[in-house]
Amino acid sequence: MKKILLCTLSVGFALLSFSQERLSLNVNPDVRFQTIDGFGASDAWRCQFVGKNWPIDKKEQIADWLFSSETDENGNPKGIGLSLWRFYLAAGTAEQGNKSGIANEWRRGESFLSPQGDWDWNKYEGQRWFLNAAKERGVSKFLAFTIAAPVQYARNGKGFASEGDIRFNVKADCVGDYAAYLAEVLQHFKEHEEITFEYISPFNEPQWDWDQGNQEGTPALNQELYNYINLLSKELVRRNLKTKIVAGEAATIDHISSYVKKDDRDNQMEVFWSKSSPYYLGNLANVEPIISGHSYFSVWPVKAQVESREELAEKMAQVNPEIGYWESEYCVLEANDEIGGGWKRDLEMPTALFVARIIHNDLTICNARSWQWWTALSQFDFKDGLVYLDAGTQDVTGAMGADTESLKKDGIARDSKLMWAFGNYSRFIRPGMVRVEARLDGINNLAHDDGLMVSAYQSSDGRELVVVIVNTTESAFTIDSTSTGGATSTKMYLTDKEHKLERLKVSPEKIEIRPRSVSTLCFSKK
Repeated sequence: MKKILLCTLSVGFALLSFSQERLSLNVNPDVRFQTIDGFGASDAWRCQFVGKNWPIDKKEQIADWLFSSETDENGNPKGIGLSLWRFYLAAGTAEQGNKSGIANEWRRGESFLSPQGDWDWNKYEGQRWFLNAAKERGVSKFLAFTIAAPVQYARNGKGFASEGDIRFNVKADCVGDYAAYLAEVLQHFKEHEEITFEYISPFNEPQWDWDQGNQEGTPALNQELYNYINLLSKELVRRNLKTKIVAGEAATIDHISSYVKKDDRDNQMEVFWSKSSPYYLGNLANVEPIISGHSYFSVWPVKAQVESREELAEKMAQVNPEIGYWESEYCVLEANDEIGGGWKRDLEMPTALFVARIIHNDLTICNARSWQWWTALSQFDFKDGLVYLDAGTQDVTGAMGADTESLKKDGIARDSKLMWAFGNYSRFIRPGMVRVEARLDGINNLAHDDGLMVSAYQSSDGRELVVVIVNTTESAFTIDSTSTGGATSTKMYLTDKEHKLERLKVSPEKIEIRPRSVSTLCFSKK
């Protein structure tokens, strides 16, 4: 099986008010970067109600949108084909009810283990429905994650921390019990539900204090992370579980690459992956050689977005080039001049393109091996979902938010251009593919990091080449010649204001890259 040696695409750049300019896109599979581990999203909060209570036809549609890799009769993808699904293990605040101190029911969660020590494996009914729907549709990787210990293990008996306390909210004599709890859950799913969690992520944004009761969460010092991961690693080994621990889930990438407050919760790349550090994780069993972080508060302005990722890449190469990076959570939070910020959901292209640029930069600047969206479903007027839920009481929207009681039982599910643009990556760039060099030559009008952005990915056997092109401009481009090293098939999938990851008829001699779009080109050979 010969590898695709060289792909040279000659691009004609058409500006509305300027003369046509010839550009070339050079893809060289001999220059290889990171191996892709997968693209994912989480079931956090909303799936517990939708999966348990909503009508089956609506749940099936949502599951198809998120997980399906099938196509319809016209060759259009039925879904975005996520390859990784994050399953949220909550702290038991749902059972506490109002006494939990978390007013929003959508941000409480159940626990398999009661404070009295009884196990109830019928819990998480809604989330387990989506977990199995993902498996049935071919999702290949599952990750369990937790952001707070079961309340009976917490020092304050809550699913969130006490005000002003930045320590791990777990009683000293219960840390081992907490490790055993997570291992027991993983073992149960493997042995009784035929779900193997490839990964477990036991911390989430430990740099924040999590003391306001707006959701579950716990801070933790770096030493506390290390000590707990050490115990969890030993527990997994004792049970002969192969699940890998993913460390980090840092609140921002700055907390990985540098000192932010110098409060023993930052500089995590050096703390956990320098071989001279007392908290080096590389000597522990069942720990994935990955540092994970979140892209929050590092995306605007775009120049700062690029610089922060360059700093992360430099720090990782300096400390330990053997360690990979995962972007493991993002939704729009940060105020910006382009789409305003997180408030007000947007089902159209502005948010889709805003996020596509972040995905591109995370993949190409700091070599992210995985890119994961925060929560797959949103019932809130916020840019935090892929699929949006509302009561459908108006033409294009309806009541939404935590106080819309009816949404626990039924409602309208709406897809978003953000979801489909994410699918331009997740549907076609599969686990095991390798990012390869893709250069845009002769371009004078646009910056590589904001305008026309290109990345390329090759399958392990060299037969498939996937090129993703993000065009944030109002201008169209034309690829007027292609050389793909023997490709016998060229397919194109487009997301723009008129298309939702739709397959277009295309000739390799003339491929149009439309304004304000995300395009995926799939080249293959026999």
